[in-house]
Amino acid sequence: MISVEDWALIRRLVADGVPQRQVARDLGFGRSTVSRAVASQCPPKYERPPVVTSFAPFEPLVRVILVEHPDMPATVIAERVGWTGSITWFRDNVRRLRPEHRKPDPADRLIWAAGDAAQCDLWFPPRKIPLEDGSRVLLPVLVITAAHSRFMLARMIPTRRTEDLLLATWALLGELGRVPRRLIWDNEPGIGRGKRHAEGVAAFTGTLATTLVRLRPRDPESKGVVERRNGFFETSFMPGRDFTSPADFNAQFEEWLTRANSRVVRTTKARPVDLLEADRAAMLPLPPIAPPVGWSNRIRLGRDYYVRLDASDYSVDPTVIGRLVDVNADLEQVQVRLQGRVVAQHARVWARGLTLTDPAHVATAKLLREQFREPSARQAEDAHEGLGRDLADYDRAFGLTGDGQVA
Repeated sequence: MISVEDWALIRRLVADGVPQRQVARDLGFGRSTVSRAVASQCPPKYERPPVVTSFAPFEPLVRVILVEHPDMPATVIAERVGWTGSITWFRDNVRRLRPEHRKPDPADRLIWAAGDAAQCDLWFPPRKIPLEDGSRVLLPVLVITAAHSRFMLARMIPTRRTEDLLLATWALLGELGRVPRRLIWDNEPGIGRGKRHAEGVAAFTGTLATTLVRLRPRDPESKGVVERRNGFFETSFMPGRDFTSPADFNAQFEEWLTRANSRVVRTTKARPVDLLEADRAAMLPLPPIAPPVGWSNRIRLGRDYYVRLDASDYSVDPTVIGRLVDVNADLEQVQVRLQGRVVAQHARVWARGLTLTDPAHVATAKLLREQFREPSARQAEDAHEGLGRDLADYDRAFGLTGDGQVA
């Protein structure tokens, strides 16, 4: 069989008026080969004639199983049909047949109206961030993208817990100045799983008067706007950057997002900042009262005058030992209150397993310990009261007379 280049050369020479016999002589081909090349309507292509393979006798059995169970693993199918040959060859053939038996799941093209929705997702930058104890960890970044304008907001957070997700969401919506009518999430555990929202999510969305939409599994198209932004961050923001802390990451990211939101988006052929006002105008206003967000817990303060929040311990004024205190925290600080009065305040740490101690609390604990161990003068007096006794009582008890003789 001649190559595509020879086939093209033969046809060109004949089209230029060169006789086929001379073309065959000059190129070293037979005249019949030249004739077939001129008469053919498509380039030459090697086609191997079909042959019966070792999989052919098993194909009907495999198809019967795939009709009922299109996702059954190939290894299980091989056991069911009695296959004894190469499992790799069997997998390749099952992979070829499987799409014919799966039910189609078409995805529609989505049109996002102004103010209708914002897509939310967690992005994990592929670079570890230094924390307070010197450790370096991968931290999540909450990304919110307005679906109509493609305007992006983002912030790095300490954990994927519901408390931190809602805190960051409220902070980003505050930057946006409005509330989208729908917040679209995938099945993030901190937002909810199955048919139920995580604790606190319903109260949060109810205060905002918005609707939380959690997508079905394997439905990436419904959240593709924010998913593409995550890939955009990794290729356009991350290269060549170093970070000294989460705060440094957020500062650099915020500055870069300002420029990124001023670039023309290919799908909308407009800049997000230019579409933002129309998007915001169709959104809901921020609620007059802030939604319930943040870490909140009520505990009885023990002798070890520390409270734990997200795997780190924070000292509390030891004068309230034994009392019920309220522990509240946001992304920046931790506060402990007793009946509304602040009895401890610390900057929140993102590292795990740290202990934060206020020197004033240690000094107060030392003073209280000394007071507890040293009884007061009144206590000492009360302790010896009633111990004095007349010595004549002992003489009478032992039968002694006044001159020292035994009675």
